Amino acid sequence: MSYCIYYQAKVNKAKTWFFVATLRSFENLCFDRTFSVQDEVFELLVPEGLEPDFLKIMKYYQDNLIVTNLEKLPNRYESN
Repeated sequence: MSYCIYYQAKVNKAKTWFFVATLRSFENLCFDRTFSVQDEVFELLVPEGLEPDFLKIMKYYQDNLIVTNLEKLPNRYESN
């Protein structure tokens, strides 16, 4: 079984609605969900073949201070 690539990112609270709406407009690019409301952190699951497109969009968000601290991490949903 193949798992998606796992990222976490801090999202500017004032721009959260924009982040979610625009990200979801790219159908099947990734699955997003809130990881920590207090810390404004989202987790993002990205299909392997779409990672280059995902990173281009994240670069735009980072350049516009919508996303900070984008981290690629081990997928916490994979079973050991």
